[in-house]
Amino acid sequence: MYIARQPIFDKVLKVYGYELLFRSDSQSTIFDGNSSMQATASVVGGLYEAQIEIIADNKRVFINFDEQFLQYDFLELLDTDKLVIEVLETVTISETLINRLEELKTKGYKIALDDFAESYAEYPLTRLADIIKYDLRETPLETITEDMKRALRQNKVLLAEKVETFEEFRKAKEMGFHLFQGFFFSRPSIVSKSREHTTTKAQYTRLLQELKSEEPSFQKLAEIIEQDPNLAYRLLHVVSNKAKDDLVYSIKRALSYMGLNELERWINILMLRELGDEKPDELLMLSLIRAKFAEYIARNSNKKYQKFEASIMGLFSVMDALLDEPMDQAIKDISISVSVKEALMERSGDLAQIYDLILAYEGGDWDKVECLCGNLKVKVSLLQEGYINAVRWAGEIMALF
Repeated sequence: MYIARQPIFDKVLKVYGYELLFRSDSQSTIFDGNSSMQATASVVGGLYEAQIEIIADNKRVFINFDEQFLQYDFLELLDTDKLVIEVLETVTISETLINRLEELKTKGYKIALDDFAESYAEYPLTRLADIIKYDLRETPLETITEDMKRALRQNKVLLAEKVETFEEFRKAKEMGFHLFQGFFFSRPSIVSKSREHTTTKAQYTRLLQELKSEEPSFQKLAEIIEQDPNLAYRLLHVVSNKAKDDLVYSIKRALSYMGLNELERWINILMLRELGDEKPDELLMLSLIRAKFAEYIARNSNKKYQKFEASIMGLFSVMDALLDEPMDQAIKDISISVSVKEALMERSGDLAQIYDLILAYEGGDWDKVECLCGNLKVKVSLLQEGYINAVRWAGEIMALF
């Protein structure tokens, strides 16, 4: 079983919910009768039992359903305020289907039409839909203007999916879309003059350079941190949660609670949080998930010895988007290993396949996931547990900020 999530944003880039991407086994690649039922039943059952609060972070989940599964009451295990029922574009329209969707709406479920490319005025299900999803690759904005106006007059919520750039996000928002899905938020908006982070970046670079020295000094690290009250506060806040009832009297004592590897990880997280202050929280959340997931993959692969480097690679994989700079510029002054730089800048080297596996998993490219797992000697059955644990861990870290 594979399960991943993709965020859905509102107009101010707050997460409205997550679409769940999943597959039950290597043979189930599309919704095709029994395989679709098995996949969807597995996800609904798993979410009901334990994982929905983790994977959805108390927000709505969008799940694809075909006409067969819609007839079963399994989906009603999920609360009406959590589930958005995505009706696949391949459904066969029938009176039975329409009656079932009317019943689900009466019970309080929201209905979304997935990859909508029909005539809005003529399609039988538009009157039942709360949300209309347009795939901007299949239905470019300029081709749906009139249908959008009609939908907006009827108070439909419009969702633009496969938004690839901030310019597309801006244009879709101006046209009237309410919700947005795609990896535009994790890509840099390269402008003629990048935002200045020189002072902050230099401060963190000093810390990382000391951590990379032959004999790192807690005293020197403490002195650097003490020069920045905001950084000192953030570090003490984090350590206080780890120390629990044990009082932390000084920055140096706070540092002693962590080993050097753990300290470096936390410094990197604090740096990303600081540099990404003007960016959506989901961007940092994505970097944290990638960090933990990359470490998990490495630990269970033929690259066990690189698990810490893999974690740093995942963490820094959004640095270009945080700084609105090309990746080679964004990480050039940061003390990270050659393997991490090669993976992030060139998609080459020892860690590149782990990075590719993470991206394939996030995008629901399950065939590529299985191929990369074979190359890395990772059991595909382990990925779901690792991903969900990464989401849980990232949520706990975000709660500390």
